[in-house]
Amino acid sequence: MTLESTTLERRALVTGATSGIGAAFARRLAADGWHLVLVARDADRLAGIAEELRTRHSHDVETLSADLSTDDGCATVEQRLASDSPIHLLVNNAGISLSKPFLRSTAEDEARLLRLNVHAVMRLTLAALRPMTERRDGAVINVSSVAGFGAVMPGSTYSASKAWVTNFSESVGQSARPFGVRVMALCPGYTRTEFHERAGINMSKTPEWMWLQAEDVVDEALRDLRKGKLVSVPAWKYKVAVAGLRHAPRRLLEVVSRDTRGRIGREER
Repeated sequence: MTLESTTLERRALVTGATSGIGAAFARRLAADGWHLVLVARDADRLAGIAEELRTRHSHDVETLSADLSTDDGCATVEQRLASDSPIHLLVNNAGISLSKPFLRSTAEDEARLLRLNVHAVMRLTLAALRPMTERRDGAVINVSSVAGFGAVMPGSTYSASKAWVTNFSESVGQSARPFGVRVMALCPGYTRTEFHERAGINMSKTPEWMWLQAEDVVDEALRDLRKGKLVSVPAWKYKVAVAGLRHAPRRLLEVVSRDTRGRIGREER
């Protein structure tokens, strides 16, 4: 599969496409000549970004309003992935985090996180890979996180869900490769998006040097996909961080972990 614009019609489906990394993927792919199918819950925001991209690039931009934390929402996108108008690139970007620790969470909130971060990724990847492997052409990018390489957020289940996305993508990527299809986990660090604000997470104390720009994350992701990588970690500083998370003693990680939004103080126990 080639990611460059060609005479053949190329179409990408991007979930969580109205902001952050998803919107950056949509804008970059449209600029590169791709036709798009954009998926998000907010129909009005979807219509806005679709019109922006149609006007700027004169490409087809379809929209699907779907809540991927529900079975009906996943089924809507699965049907599009199985349609006669093929999808050549799937970007599973939609995901959430919670601003409260597991011991103060609810089963409903945790189930929604798992349905969106894990279940939807599994369903849409499977739906996309069936026609891709039959054509022997296509690619899937599953947006994971550096957080998935270690329990760096004590009390949070977000990192556990992203650990699944990374391992799932790496394993499925190995099995899809003989069919000419690529699957890659994209594992960025802190990125300037609406993600933390929507989750109600206060990131004001995070040092400026730790932040990435969504456009830079997308650039590196597409480069790594072309290289055939199974896991992409944008920016050298996060490559170093991942090496530390993978090889440092667990006790040391517990001591130096700085993201404490999931902790429960003694007064709360």
